[in-house]
Amino acid sequence: MHVHAEFLVSSPNVAKCPPSELPEYAFIGRSNVGKSSLINMLAGHQGLAKTSGTPGKTQLINHFMMKHGSHEWLLADLPGYGYAKVSKKDRANFDRMIREYLLKRENLVAAFVLVDSRHAPQKNDLEFMEWLGRKEVPFVIVFTKVDKLSSSERITNLRNYNKEMLKAWEVMPHYLHTSSDSGYGREELLNYIDEINAGL
Repeated sequence: MHVHAEFLVSSPNVAKCPPSELPEYAFIGRSNVGKSSLINMLAGHQGLAKTSGTPGKTQLINHFMMKHGSHEWLLADLPGYGYAKVSKKDRANFDRMIREYLLKRENLVAAFVLVDSRHAPQKNDLEFMEWLGRKEVPFVIVFTKVDKLSSSERITNLRNYNKEMLKAWEVMPHYLHTSSDSGYGREELLNYIDEINAGL
């Protein structure tokens, strides 16, 4: 199904984000996880979110209006976390801005935490998800770049992830697999959001 997507505004912090009654979904992950590519894939619009060869490029909260079928919702593209090449002070500012947004944005329904499916569980991803759990912010794990793995590698990596997550969680949080290159997982992710919106 066609998605109508348009860029709305960039905001330096949650206080400046546009007021809205629409349900909002935040996309976040470590730098270079393929966030902009995934947003463009969901929108069916290659130039919507600016992809960059320089990790840590998104430094503002970027809002997009999304319409899929009868549902309208906002997508918030958040700065990547854990990027080493920005100064400690900048990183602390980004982290504070992200956390304030996640705790104070009243129309936020869920966060999609993007994780590179090719890598072993990363400490800052695990710590970030534990923080979301403690703060009771609903989230979904989105494994990106699954086209880069064979099906047996995908199963092995997911098993390893499961094992690591279950050290802190009673059950594995909900997760989806995606590939921006092939479009894999696009409909599943959009339909998942539609289902949540239908129940609101």
